[in-house]
Amino acid sequence: MSYFPFFVDLSGKEGLVAGGGTVALRKIEKLVPYGPRLTVAAAEVREEILQTEGVTVLREPFQEYMLEGKYFVIAATDDREMNHRISRLCRERGLLVNVVDDRQACSFIFPSLVKRGKLSVGISTEGASPAGAVHVRKLLEESLPENFDQILEFLEARRPEIKSAIGEERRRSALFSRLFETCLEKGRGLTEEEFGQIMRKESENRL
Repeated sequence: MSYFPFFVDLSGKEGLVAGGGTVALRKIEKLVPYGPRLTVAAAEVREEILQTEGVTVLREPFQEYMLEGKYFVIAATDDREMNHRISRLCRERGLLVNVVDDRQACSFIFPSLVKRGKLSVGISTEGASPAGAVHVRKLLEESLPENFDQILEFLEARRPEIKSAIGEERRRSALFSRLFETCLEKGRGLTEEEFGQIMRKESENRL
């Protein structure tokens, strides 16, 4: 079984997490930055989950009615049979489901994540070695500049100006690459003067 790494907009999407323990907490911590509306169902819920902003907690075990209106489901109870029941019910309804520690019962899996502002990198070994995925994640995190999120914000802010000034896609793409590489070298977004120098040089090259 192979998993294609789709990037899905979860903002405002309804998600259910069945379970309120440590594993459920880890899943919730990964999901929250992407803006879904999460509901947690469990008789016992960790305090960290209760304190997570924007998470609705139902103090009862999973019930089938809880699937109504949900876009995705995480089965993270400590009952293997219950997790499998949740998986079956979700598949019958065409809902995305992740069952912790049981790849065969999942319709999607959680990657090892690197997130720096607008940068999201998902790393998966398709269950072959979670430790290997974590190792690659750490290598990637160590290789990224500390201010990488600021670099992306700078480049995003300049995109409209650059697209307006340069109509030819090839030249525009080359300029974006040059700006990105310059930002990496400096470890930050460029100042107005630095950006202006590059833009003036680009204009001169077009003459």
